Amino acid sequence: MKTQNFQLVKKSFMLSVIILICMGFSNAALASPPVVKSNQPDTLTYIQFKGSVSDQESRVPLAFASLTLKGTNIATITNSEGEFSLKVPKNLTEGKVSVSFLGYKNKLMNLSEFKPEKTKIELEQLVIALNEITVFPKDPELLIRAVMNKRAENYFSDQTLMSAFYRETIKKRKTYVSLSEAVVEIHKQPYMSSRLDVAQLYKARKSTDYNRLDTLTFKLQGGPYTNLYLDIMKNPEMIFTDDMIGNYEFNLENITKISDRLIYILGFKQRSFVSEPLYYGRLYIDTESLAITSATFNLNVENKMMASDMFIKKKPLGAKVYPTLAAYHIDYREKDGKWYYSYSRGQVIFKVIWNKRLFNTVYESTIEMAVTDWEKTNDKPIKLAERMKTNVVLTDEISGFADREFWGEYNVIEPEKPIESAIKKIQKKLEKAKM
Repeated sequence: MKTQNFQLVKKSFMLSVIILICMGFSNAALASPPVVKSNQPDTLTYIQFKGSVSDQESRVPLAFASLTLKGTNIATITNSEGEFSLKVPKNLTEGKVSVSFLGYKNKLMNLSEFKPEKTKIELEQLVIALNEITVFPKDPELLIRAVMNKRAENYFSDQTLMSAFYRETIKKRKTYVSLSEAVVEIHKQPYMSSRLDVAQLYKARKSTDYNRLDTLTFKLQGGPYTNLYLDIMKNPEMIFTDDMIGNYEFNLENITKISDRLIYILGFKQRSFVSEPLYYGRLYIDTESLAITSATFNLNVENKMMASDMFIKKKPLGAKVYPTLAAYHIDYREKDGKWYYSYSRGQVIFKVIWNKRLFNTVYESTIEMAVTDWEKTNDKPIKLAERMKTNVVLTDEISGFADREFWGEYNVIEPEKPIESAIKKIQKKLEKAKM
């Protein structure tokens, strides 16, 4: 049974989590024009607001806080520095924005309070009174089984068409050596359907400076599909199936709130007798519906050889490569009593040990994707010829960078300052090349 469980986990990793990093020798450099569909959006039809979300007392930035335009499915999310960019159609600028973050009071703001730049939003931490807690589960394992049994009730049963922003980066130590971004359209299948989600590339850009990679070429396989596979409620085999739950210890750690909902914090880790790499982390569970609203988890990478086999497809001779960190996060949003995928992020840090070199090299790869709009649809899935392949290498599909207004009306995740700096350097190189 344990071997079967491990093979299932390994299979899901090979399909889904920051997978298959290919390493080889290459002399490739910066490329040219980006992939862009001909129907460019009219940049005069929307207004853009920028700012930050932070803790009211400490002023600490709140990473991955949600901002949603009330009455619509338009949304965005703050980056790891708490910064956001929100683009709103001009005919909706009289609306209100809901700002939420786990463990904080929900804040509803008029769009008239937002500024084109430097909008400062502060959230107040929640204090949970004991008398608010009416049910406290005694058996954490029964709680997670109840959660999995209620998937059909709690998550979308309709097919939806989603717009999403995707970003993948590779860093060598502290320097970005590869950056790819894309707007994708996703045909999200009902949660209890066995049909796989389908993605279509709408618009994208990239830069890869292989000269900084020590003659190593990193390529991330899977692209946006990787983030979709992190949807553990659509793909429960990612972490939990009925026969895998017994491999974990569960612990009800605490209770918090999000958007005035009481949330159980359920910790989990693999049992001591399980030798194969599994996960440890926290699930955030709505106390009334028993829906998972968010999850943060890591892969146990103590067994270097097994962990390496999960990620590495190809590596050069004379090098040992293994992950030192594999961390993941997913968030869901609620609409009319049903929950749906809204954001996921994966981060893997690799160490490369060369047989004939004095110093080791550390690389960090990050992927993230945020749903910025969606609607229910009865359309047939995207034609096979127009679909992104599940084993897509995004950096092989796209090339080049463009102007600062490249994304037009699409909501995107604000780049962190080091990424923004890298983008500016790329743009300067392109401007010089035109002279």
